Amino acid sequence: MAEIQINGSKRTNFGKGASRRDRRAGLVPAVIYGHNAVPQHVALPSRELATALKSSNVLLNVTFDGKSELVLPKSVSKNPLSGIFEHVDLLIVRKGEKVTVEVPVHTEGQFDKDGILEHVNNTIEVEAEATSIPAFLVLDLTGMPAGTSKTAGDVKLPAGTTLISDPELVVVHLSERSTAVEEVAAPAAATEAAPAAAAPKE
Repeated sequence: MAEIQINGSKRTNFGKGASRRDRRAGLVPAVIYGHNAVPQHVALPSRELATALKSSNVLLNVTFDGKSELVLPKSVSKNPLSGIFEHVDLLIVRKGEKVTVEVPVHTEGQFDKDGILEHVNNTIEVEAEATSIPAFLVLDLTGMPAGTSKTAGDVKLPAGTTLISDPELVVVHLSERSTAVEEVAAPAAATEAAPAAAAPKE
C-alpha cells in the first residue's frame, strides 16, 4: 500500500472554539497516538485529507513540527448534515508490524441467477502488515446455488494476511427467489381478504 504524504501543523489551542476556527480555515483537528507516545495534536488540510480517505485503511505520512509520523486513520468524525470532517484519530504504525483492520469484501463470479444475492457483511476483520493492508478482499461466488451462504472463511486472503473475524460469519446469502416471492405475496393476500371479512351483512 502506498503512503500518502500530508503536511500538517501542530495545534496549540484546544476546545470547541479553537476547533471551529481550524475548520473555518480549511483544517481538520486530529490527534496522533500509539506506541506509548504522548498524544500529539495536529491540524490537517481538509481537502487533502478528504482525498486520502477515499481509500480504506490508507497509510498517511504526516509531517508537522519538523518531524513525521506514519499513521493509520482509526476514527473519523464527520458532520452528518454538511459532511465536513470534524475530527480524526490517527494511530502510529511501524513498518513490519501487524495491525487489525476492517477490509471491504468484493464479490466476483457467476452465481445461480434464480437466487437473490444479499450482502450481509460488507467488510471482515483481518490482521496484516501495516504497510501491506489489502485495499479489498475477493469472495468468489462462481457456481453458488440459491439457498446457500458464503462466509468469512470463504474469502480469499493474500499472503501475510490472517482472518480475525469468525470464519462462520456470513458475508453473502443467496436467497431462493420463489421463497422470497411467496413471503411478499402472503401479506398482500391477507390485506386484500381483511376488508371482505369486515363488510356488514345486508
